[in-house]
Amino acid sequence: MIQWILIDLTVFLIVLTITGLIIPQILLVAFRKNLFDEIDPRKIHKGAIPRLGGIAFFPAIMFSMFLVFGCIQQYVNLSGFLILQSSITSFCFIIAAIIILYLVGMADDLIGLKYRAKFVAQVFSAVLIITGGIHIDNLHGFLWIGPLNIFVAIILSILLTVFITNAINLIDGIDGLASGLSAIASAFYGYYLFTSGLHLYSMLAFATFGALLPFFYYNVFGNAQKHSKIFMGDTGALTIGLILSVLSIRICQIENTDCNVNPAIAAFAPLLIPCFDVVRVYLHRIRAHRNPFLPDKTHIHHKLLALGMSQRVAMPTILACSVALTAFNYWMNSYINITVLFIIDLAIWIAANYMLSHAIHRRQIATGEHLYE
Repeated sequence: MIQWILIDLTVFLIVLTITGLIIPQILLVAFRKNLFDEIDPRKIHKGAIPRLGGIAFFPAIMFSMFLVFGCIQQYVNLSGFLILQSSITSFCFIIAAIIILYLVGMADDLIGLKYRAKFVAQVFSAVLIITGGIHIDNLHGFLWIGPLNIFVAIILSILLTVFITNAINLIDGIDGLASGLSAIASAFYGYYLFTSGLHLYSMLAFATFGALLPFFYYNVFGNAQKHSKIFMGDTGALTIGLILSVLSIRICQIENTDCNVNPAIAAFAPLLIPCFDVVRVYLHRIRAHRNPFLPDKTHIHHKLLALGMSQRVAMPTILACSVALTAFNYWMNSYINITVLFIIDLAIWIAANYMLSHAIHRRQIATGEHLYE
């Protein structure tokens, strides 16, 4: 057990170091080549800010994992290593899928892509992951459903992969929000996967956590005037979103774990806020007769900003709510049926949004501003 802790810690530290070294170089290239995020009325930021931070994620994660894996195989007599090797086939398909979205995201950040092209790439990536044996084959009592038919499992896995990937991409609207929520999710996933003995996937989770922390620093505390601020862009959002979808689906495949938490709760509780938010936004756009795939300013962070909060207050507020909601689900899963617990989560989300909308409405009437849409 101690050996596996040291391995995960080593992977985490290597990724942390590499990402911290790469991001300043990306900033340097971006400013020399004028590769900046375009400013439009929907976006909150002002000034020239590169959006290529996500380029650092995938190389840093893969380098650290392959380096550590190779060192284990070459120099360390590690009990359970054969179990680690048995996951390599699935991991190869995962890497292939991540490469696709990494390249698609980079193309979108540099020249722009239609959302249809990104959707096709996401579906193809999901199919690759399923080909490697990663699919949600059990709902563990959610909606009182257990093991799934293979056809249903494949369709649901594709939908979930695309849904989670887009949820992370779409909530990337203010500094530190997408990276913060993803870091929280990857930390929870790393812990659960580690206690479940899935060490290759716990390495991936902690590597993702390590990649996000340096970016979070530059994204939140960087100064645009000093050329030290950066966005993750679609390269980062799609890459991280796909990794989180893989980890969540892999957790759903767990039958037994030392962690006394229902696998379905462990898989999706850390993603409740971005997932709930993207559903609410899509329904809002459809009700307003707008294209649900075109961006607007109706996400949860836009609501908090409309309430008068600054980005520096809105972001930690949402992150704290994510931690609290995840911890609440982890704690209550032993006492409440998973379906009932989901209904409670949904009721909390609806009530919170209703109160926010009501408060925004009153504020805008008092200040004479345009009403929140």
